[in-house]
Amino acid sequence: MTGTRRRDAVVAGIHVVVDGPPDAPPMLLVHGSGATAASWSPVLPGLAAAHRVVAVDLPGCGRSPRAPAYDVPAQADRVAALLDELGVARPTVVGHSSGGYVATALAERRPDLVGGLVLVSTGPAPDAMLPEAAAVRVLMGRPFGPLVWPLRTTGMLRRGIRSVTARPVDVPDGFLADVRRTRYADFRRVMAGYAAYLAERPVPERVAALGVRLLVVFGDADPRWDPASARRYAAVPGARLEYLPGVGHVAMLEDPEGLTRLLLAGAA
Repeated sequence: MTGTRRRDAVVAGIHVVVDGPPDAPPMLLVHGSGATAASWSPVLPGLAAAHRVVAVDLPGCGRSPRAPAYDVPAQADRVAALLDELGVARPTVVGHSSGGYVATALAERRPDLVGGLVLVSTGPAPDAMLPEAAAVRVLMGRPFGPLVWPLRTTGMLRRGIRSVTARPVDVPDGFLADVRRTRYADFRRVMAGYAAYLAERPVPERVAALGVRLLVVFGDADPRWDPASARRYAAVPGARLEYLPGVGHVAMLEDPEGLTRLLLAGAA
């Protein structure tokens, strides 16, 4: 992809959006549960002005092909293969929500590929999760699973996303269209992988063992993960914690300017 500015492609079995100057410092964006690379669209222009940005649809999500395994280490290995194929060296790796688990596992399994780690609204341990709103359960395909999944309208998806925000947001149509591409069976296996990874060992303990540069960003009004739980990342030597005031769980939609500013500073 040398010489291009923006391109959508499937590389190493992953749909990827690459944007920004080819010779700029690289940044990898990993989406959260049920989302896709398109969730980063409000912050992509600001980031791509200074970085070579690689935004992925994780295996089985959005426009990426289905995969034989969806546990977190397997997802991290697929992302590593993508970076190897693209020739991307030591990017700042940014994970939103559950995407932070894949980002952390990438640093665990391929420390040579990770230049720094940014976790955005990434819950540190299972006990930090707050009770789910009814709209979130519908967004996640519960309680009737495969019966409800294909019937989710864009309006239902918008309500689900807005239920985890703390301020009015504009949810891009393209993002919703990509979200609807994900199959229920794949989504449930992905979610099971996230739960197993988090139950095995808290994220702050994992990152503390890596010696990687860490920035943690949380909305101080996050309705999905207890905002106070972000302070557990203080166990990571040298970690920096930033709160976005009046922001819920989806900072890229709620405060794209504020998040862009923090990501650019965190990658500096």
